[in-house]
Amino acid sequence: MADSQDVWGIDIGQAGLKAVQLRYAEAADQVLAMGHAYIKYGDPDSPKILSQPDAVPEELIPQAIERFIENNDVDGARVAISLPGPTSLARFINLPPVESNKVAEIVKYEAKQQIPFDLDDVIWDFQKISGSVDEDSGYMLNAEVGLFAMKREQVFETLQPFLDAGLEVDLVQIAPLALYNFVCYDQMGVRVDEEPTDDDEYTIVLDMGTDNTTLLITNGAKIWIRNVPLGGNHFTRALTKEMKLTFAKAEHLKCHATKSEDPRAVFQALRPVFNEYVSEIQRSIGYFSSVNRDAKIVRVLGCGNGFKLAGLQKFLQQSLQYDVERAETLQAVIGEKVLNSNEFQDNVLTFSVPLGLALQSLDVTRVHTTLLPREIKTARLIREKKPWAVLAASLALSVMAVDMVPRGCVARSIQNEAVVKAAKDSDKAYGEITGKQGEYDTLVGTFDEEQIRQQTLLGGSDRRELIPEILKAINECLPQEVGNQKDIQNLVRRNRVHVSYVVHKRHGDLKTGWFDKILQSVDGRAYMDETDKGAPPSGSGYVFTLIGEHFHKGQAAGDQLQFYVQNTLLTNLRQPKMKALGVTHPTITSFKSDVVNYDPTGRVKMSATSGGAGAATFGGFGAPAAAKRKTTAKNVKFEKVDKTTFQIEFVWKPTPPSARQVAAATAPGAQPGAAAPGVQPGAAAPGAQPGAAAPGAQPGAAAPGAQPGAAAPKRQAGN
Repeated sequence: MADSQDVWGIDIGQAGLKAVQLRYAEAADQVLAMGHAYIKYGDPDSPKILSQPDAVPEELIPQAIERFIENNDVDGARVAISLPGPTSLARFINLPPVESNKVAEIVKYEAKQQIPFDLDDVIWDFQKISGSVDEDSGYMLNAEVGLFAMKREQVFETLQPFLDAGLEVDLVQIAPLALYNFVCYDQMGVRVDEEPTDDDEYTIVLDMGTDNTTLLITNGAKIWIRNVPLGGNHFTRALTKEMKLTFAKAEHLKCHATKSEDPRAVFQALRPVFNEYVSEIQRSIGYFSSVNRDAKIVRVLGCGNGFKLAGLQKFLQQSLQYDVERAETLQAVIGEKVLNSNEFQDNVLTFSVPLGLALQSLDVTRVHTTLLPREIKTARLIREKKPWAVLAASLALSVMAVDMVPRGCVARSIQNEAVVKAAKDSDKAYGEITGKQGEYDTLVGTFDEEQIRQQTLLGGSDRRELIPEILKAINECLPQEVGNQKDIQNLVRRNRVHVSYVVHKRHGDLKTGWFDKILQSVDGRAYMDETDKGAPPSGSGYVFTLIGEHFHKGQAAGDQLQFYVQNTLLTNLRQPKMKALGVTHPTITSFKSDVVNYDPTGRVKMSATSGGAGAATFGGFGAPAAAKRKTTAKNVKFEKVDKTTFQIEFVWKPTPPSARQVAAATAPGAQPGAAAPGVQPGAAAPGAQPGAAAPGAQPGAAAPGAQPGAAAPKRQAGN
C-alpha cells in the first residue's frame, strides 16, 4: 500500500453530499485524513432536502457533484460511493458443513432463494463472516455468509451522475456495510490482519438520517442490520403539526430547541416520535436477542446529524438502560487540519459512512464486497490494456515486414515440382507422427486423471465423510419406536426425542475451554459419567451441543422428564461405537420442564397452561399468531402434558476409519478381523427396552448410582 494512494469516500445523503479523503501511511501504519467536503443541495443559504416536494434530485445531485469536483483534487485518487441502505438487501446465512471449494456454489443457490428478483436483474456479492476449515475433514464448519444485493437499475441510477461528471468510481458499497467498516476500525479497533473473536459483548449503532435510521448490531465479527423507517424529518413534521409551523421554521426550532421560548412545549410535541423511535429500537433488540441468546448488549453508539437532536441521547439512555454515546471523536484516524476544522466538527456525526467507504478502499477493513457492475469493470480493464495492445500489434507488423523480404527471395529459388512434392510428403509424415503423439499424450493424461480420481475416492473419504457420519450416529442414538410402538397415538407414551438444534465449536484446549467450565455447573457435573470426570479431554477438538425436547412420561421415575433423556439418548452416546467415532464426555448441561396445553386433534398448536388457549404458540410469536389461535381454539378439549427441554454437550475428536481399525485391532482381547464396537439404532444397551435405565443404574438416577434429587437437583415443572 503506497503512501501516495489517496482515496475518497462519498455518500449521497438526503441533506447533502458528504466526502472524506484518506491516505494510508505505511511506514507509520496510520490512516491520515487529507480532506473533506460537506455540500448541501441547492442554495447554501436555503438548502433543500431531496425528499421535499419541490426538490428535484436529478438536478440537485449532479450540481453537488460538480461543485465537489471543482473544489477538490480527485485526480489519481480511488473513489468509493455508497448505496442507500433502505433499498439494498442484506442477508446473513448459516451454511451447512460444506467443502470449502464449493462455498461459492452453495451461496449462489442461496442467492436464488433469498433474492426476490431474477439474478440477472440484480448486482450481488457475498462474503464469509465467520467459520473455519476443519483440517481433518476439509469441510467449512460453522460458516456464516453475508449476502448483499441491489437491483441493477438502482445501482446505475446512483452511479450515473458520477459517470456523467467524468468521475471514475472504483468501489460501490451499501451504506450499512460502510458504517460497519467505520465502527469496527475506528471505534472498536478491529484490524484486517487479526483473527476476529466471537465476543458476546455487542454494540448497537444508530445512524439517524433524514428519513431513516440504520440500526446495526455488531461485536466486531458478526453483523445484524435493520432499517428503521424513522429519521430527523419525522421530528420536524411533528413540530409542524403540533405547533402549526412551516417546515423551514420547524426544522430551525428542532435544531435550536433548548434556546426556544418554551423548550418544554417543544419536547412535548416531540414526545410521541421519541416514544415511537424507542419502541422500534426495543423491538429490534428483542428480536436480535431471541436469535442470539448469548449476546450481551453493552452500549449504544449514535451517528448521523439526526442524532444531534436535543434530548435524544438522554431519552434513549433512560428508556433502553444502556450507555448511549456519540461517535464524535475519531480513535484511529489522524489529521488535525481536517479533523479540527469547524465544518468537520459541526458535522462529524454524518461522516461515518464516507469514512467507512474510504477505509475499505484502503484495504484496512474486513469487508471486501463491492456492487460495482461487472460491465464497468470489464470496460475499464479493456481501456487500460488498449494502448499496450496497439503497441504490441505495431511491433508484430514491423517484425513480419522485416521477415517477409528474405523469405520472398528464398521462395523464388525453390519453386520447382520436385522440391514442392518432397515438402508435401514430409509435411504429411510429420502430421501423422504429430497426430499419433497427440493421441498418446491424451491417453496418458486420461490415465493420470483416473488414477488421481481413484486415489481421491479411496484415500480422501476417511476425512470427507466424518461430519455426515457423526450426524448420522447422533440420529441413531435417539430412542426408536419398533413394532407395535409405532401405532401408539398417546403423545406421552411415544418413545420420541426431538432434537431441533445441533452445532459444534472448535476449542484449542478442550480442558480449559470447555471441561473445566462444565464441571463448575451443577447439571453438567451431575450428569457426566464418573469415569469421564476423572479423565478430562486433552488437546484440541470439537464440542457438540444438542438442544431438544420430549413429551414422554412413563410409569417409572426414570422414564420421564430429564431422566428419560439420560437413560436413552445420553446412555447411547456413551456406547463403544460412539467412543470409536471420537465421542467422549457426554452430559446434560441444562434442562427445563413445563406443563403445556396439547390438542389431541392437532388443530391448535401447543401453548403454555398459564395463558390457556390464548397464550403464545409453541414456536411462534406476535399478535397475528395469537389472533389466529383465538379463533381456532374454540370448543377444543386440551390435555396437559409435561414438556422437557434439554441441552446435551459432548466432546468429539475426529477419528478416521483407518485409525479406528488400528485401534480395534490393537485393543486388549480383540480378535483378528473383528469390527469396531457398535451400537444398534436407539438402543440404550444391547437387549434393553426403550426407556430402560442403564445397566446397574436405578430408574430415575441422575448419575450412575445416584437417586433422583441427590446428585442433580430435582426441578419442578415450570422452573
